[in-house]
Amino acid sequence: MTGSPVQMLESLARKKIEEALWSEKNKDYHTAAEKYRRAAEVLEEIVRNYPDHPLVGVYRKMLSEVYSRIRYLEAKAAQPLSEGDDLVKVEIKGDERSDSTEPPEFVLREKPKVTFNDIAGLEAAKQAIREAIIYPVTRPELFPLGWPRGILLYGPPGTGKTMLAAAVANEVAGEFLYVDAASIMSKWLGEGEKNVKRLFDYARSRARSGVPAIIFIDEVDALFGVHSNEVGGEVRVRNQFLKEMDGLQDKGERLHVYVIAATNKPWALDEPFIRRFQKRIYVPLPDFNARKQLLEMMLSKLPTPVKVDIDVLANKLDGYSGSDIRDLVQDAYMRIVREYFEQGSKALRPLTAEDFEEVINSRRPSVDAKMLRAYEEWSERFKAL
Repeated sequence: MTGSPVQMLESLARKKIEEALWSEKNKDYHTAAEKYRRAAEVLEEIVRNYPDHPLVGVYRKMLSEVYSRIRYLEAKAAQPLSEGDDLVKVEIKGDERSDSTEPPEFVLREKPKVTFNDIAGLEAAKQAIREAIIYPVTRPELFPLGWPRGILLYGPPGTGKTMLAAAVANEVAGEFLYVDAASIMSKWLGEGEKNVKRLFDYARSRARSGVPAIIFIDEVDALFGVHSNEVGGEVRVRNQFLKEMDGLQDKGERLHVYVIAATNKPWALDEPFIRRFQKRIYVPLPDFNARKQLLEMMLSKLPTPVKVDIDVLANKLDGYSGSDIRDLVQDAYMRIVREYFEQGSKALRPLTAEDFEEVINSRRPSVDAKMLRAYEEWSERFKAL
């Protein structure tokens, strides 16, 4: 199944990180470092080729952390493992911080410049988030019974779950703490519980200083999913995370710390973890109005006339995700750019319906009907708006 180029590259990077994690568990530090190098190459490709992507800052910081991990593993590999030792102690500057004035090194503190106005459609999801986060932050005295602290965004890939979470941080002038679940399990080998506590301690310290903290966990099924081959460290990390999430339901304080999690596979989540997310919001494929709005937003940025009936095109794109539509517009525009260079034209010609027809014929939706039915069935069981 395909997705946007950035999504595919990000998935490849995560796959290499997961392979590195496996090598770390087996104390094969040379192989683990090599897997991280491959992940770094992929992240570098994202940063180099997509400098205007809303999350490029996140990818840059992720790249920096991968390189830090490589140095850490190289140092571990250079030290002999004493008989009976289970973990090589290696001091890396910045790896140990006991206070809560800085977040743990595995957390990416990038707040993308995106607001709800930049996200087409998803009005039901936006309204649920407003009621759960934005309204309580704006007027906490109106919520004597408290407010939700855990929000699960689930749905097909490419529908805007990450963008929604990033937009929330901007809407409330908060801090966006991006935590990738696959990286978490790698970064937390050996000292998981302590680092989980550091993450939440930092978020609480920011909230106490008046800055709402949004902890965003991408692909949360990698952390809270049902696993048959867990090791003890992973279980302790998961349990500590649940303990911290339970602690957000302030026994004494009314802090604005929120955990927003995103997943393309909600059915992989263990039911005890689902209960920690009081709001469970389905982020579906864009409807007609959302597709039309997204097309208008994208086409308005092109430096060439557009001779296309937006309503007709939006109808034809039923079943396409938001990222599918962005890729499709990019491909259609590339047709006229290609002609400009290959035919030596003096100016770009208008973008027409024929350009889109050609692209639609060669690019199918990334989400099929069977998968949509699975989301709808899960939503019927667990949704909580």
